[in-house]
Order: sequence, then structure tokens, then C-alpha cells
Amino acid sequence: QVQLVESGGGLVQAGGSLRLSCAASGRTFSMYNMGWFRQAPGKERAFVLSISWRGGRTYYTDSVKGRFTISRDNAKNTVYLQMNSLKPEDTAVYYCAADRDILTLSNRPNDYDYWGQGTQVTVSS
Repeated sequence: QVQLVESGGGLVQAGGSLRLSCAASGRTFSMYNMGWFRQAPGKERAFVLSISWRGGRTYYTDSVKGRFTISRDNAKNTVYLQMNSLKPEDTAVYYCAADRDILTLSNRPNDYDYWGQGTQVTVSS
């Protein structure tokens, strides 16, 4: 089992940057694909990016390409989300998630097995 804790959220002006971190407990962090999702008020949870267990593959939703980057440090049991050129529409609660199926880099929330509690990101215009 993996426990996930996100940090790094906050309030930022449009055009600014934030880096979110997701720290995982457990010895097997490196055996999970990891994803970031977000949920805005009144909307369903939506895929943002994912990264394969070794970090060699990534998968982005179109709206964040060129602005957001996902990375991981398996030695530190941590996955990161670097967000640049933030827009008001990026405002949401951001969640990290772990997927035991390392063969498929998924963008579907139902494919992920473990979730963090979320961290709020608010982008002001």
C-alpha cells in the first residue's frame, strides 16, 4: 500500500509558477506509475499528467503542454508537478495518484489505486 501526501499549493497570480510535490510512503514507490489530476468546483476530476514508474514516459493533457512538467525522484519517493504560465482556469484542487499497472500509462482516474488528499491551487487574474 502507498500513502500519498501533496504539498506546494497556494495562491499565485496569472503567469506565475508553482511546484507541487507528492511524497509517498512505502518501499515500492518506484513500482507505480504516477499521475496528477485536478478538480475544479462543480466539475469532475480531470487528468493532468502522468509519468511511468522509471520516469521514461510521460503523458500530458493538451491544455497543459508546454506549461506543466511532471518528474519523479524514486530515491526520494516523490513526484513533482512544475506549473508555469499559470492561468485562472488552472484553479483547482490537485491530486496525485498511484497506479499499480505499470504496463499502461493511464489518464483515467478509475485506473489509479491510491490517492492523496489534494492541495489547492488558486490562480488570480
